[in-house]
Amino acid sequence: MNIFVPIKMVPDLVEELSIDPGGAALDTAWMRLILNEFDDHAIEQAILLKERVGGQVTVIAPDAPDVDDALFTAAAKGADRLVKLTGETGSLNSHAAARALAAVIQAEIPDLILTGVQAHNDLDGQVGPLLAESLSMPYIGYVSAVKIENRMATVKKEYPGGLLGEFMVELPAVLGIQASDEPPRYVAFSKVRQAMQTARIEERDLGALDPSGGATVSRMFQPEAAERARMLEGDAGEVAARLVEIMQESGVL
Repeated sequence: MNIFVPIKMVPDLVEELSIDPGGAALDTAWMRLILNEFDDHAIEQAILLKERVGGQVTVIAPDAPDVDDALFTAAAKGADRLVKLTGETGSLNSHAAARALAAVIQAEIPDLILTGVQAHNDLDGQVGPLLAESLSMPYIGYVSAVKIENRMATVKKEYPGGLLGEFMVELPAVLGIQASDEPPRYVAFSKVRQAMQTARIEERDLGALDPSGGATVSRMFQPEAAERARMLEGDAGEVAARLVEIMQESGVL
């Protein structure tokens, strides 16, 4: 079983983010990047499948700050190969990323490709479907469980409202992972350091990228703070009466 997992580094939302002077992108001068949460679940799902049915897990990522740490952490968890795509990756949109990934992965004859269902910095969710289209493979997204048997994948797909659907798809296929069968495993830093000594990151030059098809950001805005809360004082009856008056004044009642 030859499993590929494309991953992406995204801004750490715990940090305070600011917009650069051009107004159409985040200021990257002090921005900290971390592994996209859904991609972490995709890595975990790939390693679980390797443990159950055997095979090789390759984690592949565009070059970005701290991406080496993310790749070595994947190796410490159980990934077999690490691939870093180098070149002009700073403005890699989902369309360009899918085309670049397809060019590298196609020659490897994958049985299964697991992507995170989306990245929290763009909420685009298009890399998986576009990659599947480029490779002429079926795609199922919002997957929360995967079972492989006899070249068939049985997957559970989540729908709004907590509904689950079960599908069977013939391999090779691309799956957008929303949640792995088990929570992503923790690895001690000592194991990551050991992986840094033993694992090797293969580098592949992306060459010229085709950015066509991606969305263009014309302007970004910081959330505007506004005082919209109105505190009502008094006993329960007085507060209830005032609430009715407010809703009448606003046209709700």
